[in-house]
Amino acid sequence: MTDGQVPRVPQVPKSVLARGAALLRACGEAEGAQSLAELALRTGLPKPTAHRLLGELVRLGLVERGTDGRYRIGLALFVLGQSAPSARELRDIALPFLGDLYEATGENVHLAVPDGPDTLFLAKLTGRRATPIVSRTGGRLPAHCTATGKVFLAHDPRPPCVSLPRLTPRTLVLPGQLARDLARTRARGFGVNLEEAEIGISAVAAPVYAHERRPVAAISVTGGTRRLDMERVGARVCAAARALTRALSA
Repeated sequence: MTDGQVPRVPQVPKSVLARGAALLRACGEAEGAQSLAELALRTGLPKPTAHRLLGELVRLGLVERGTDGRYRIGLALFVLGQSAPSARELRDIALPFLGDLYEATGENVHLAVPDGPDTLFLAKLTGRRATPIVSRTGGRLPAHCTATGKVFLAHDPRPPCVSLPRLTPRTLVLPGQLARDLARTRARGFGVNLEEAEIGISAVAAPVYAHERRPVAAISVTGGTRRLDMERVGARVCAAARALTRALSA
């Protein structure tokens, strides 16, 4: 796993647009630059097809090709992504609350939104005091093994996917185990990840609402398991999430 991305067996896209999008997603989700062979493997595309499409994406400035022949997301795509209004507005409103939470805890603070079976990190605040972790802004993790993802799953009437990837020995992969954990999440008002995505790392997350009945986002604090006081941090995270909810509803 790299940058919080779990490899999955790819479904080969059929249209040219879908194939180009798959390459862009593969470039964006991977840690560091990727070779042609790695991108072909991640997308399921034949190498000649991937090479041709990557050439077009490079010419458009959406992908950059280094002197070593490896590919990464280009500056043009970064600028385009920053213009997405809903995500940008949510992040901009949330940043002061995230900053206060970082100052209070000294640990990694995330703003996340649901993205299919994953939780997607829109923002991450960290610093020298924080425990190093694998997450990054724009990265994603499977929802069932993250505190933010559990917040989304706990308020989703649809059952989680039957086949759940195991990231650590503590990942909850049995539907019954996860269902009980999601019931606890609803009851206490915040989600907890106990070394389920990364050994030695735990997290607490609380839901953020706008005008919908289900959370539009979640705020979390992530750090070393031995350093994180779940009840104390949970209370702070819930207070920050409530404050952000009020700001979004104003």
